[in-house]
Amino acid sequence: MTTTALLVMDVQNSVVARYPDPDYLPRLRLAVDTAHAAGLRVIYPSVGFRPGAPEIDPRNKMFGRLAGVTLPRSDAMEVHPAVAPADGDLVVTKRRVSAFAGSDLDLLLRSQHIDHLVLTGIATSGVVLSTLRQAADLDYTLTVLADACLDNDPEVHRVLTEKIFPMQADVLPVGDWKP
Repeated sequence: MTTTALLVMDVQNSVVARYPDPDYLPRLRLAVDTAHAAGLRVIYPSVGFRPGAPEIDPRNKMFGRLAGVTLPRSDAMEVHPAVAPADGDLVVTKRRVSAFAGSDLDLLLRSQHIDHLVLTGIATSGVVLSTLRQAADLDYTLTVLADACLDNDPEVHRVLTEKIFPMQADVLPVGDWKP
């Protein structure tokens, strides 16, 4: 079994809709197809809560408005169909920004002997940054596919992928990634 996994983070329909970039999903699809072709595990960490969101403290600046709310079932929280999980891919429910926060991701990775994570997702300044920092602290080897990450602020994306992320990860475009 491979020791590398591709993480496709927070690409739910509701998130993708807030980050309009017609070129993003095709680049991400290429990364997913490349991972599948190489026999890598593909994992989709996505934010989600139980009915009534008992996991959320109202003081949480990002999620607090959802405390006590039961969101109606809809496709808004499903992974976007352009990059939907294939048979054998795994979906992990996370409760905060980092893919590790409130999820069983670390347990899942360690049980599969995965020690190298390739990060993609929306947003660069959210889930990618938070997951990268936590994964580095957990001693994972890291790669970030810069053009398979997306942020509403291009300058923030640039600073993170060119100056911050390289301190803890290899950073490259999808086209240069050779798993």
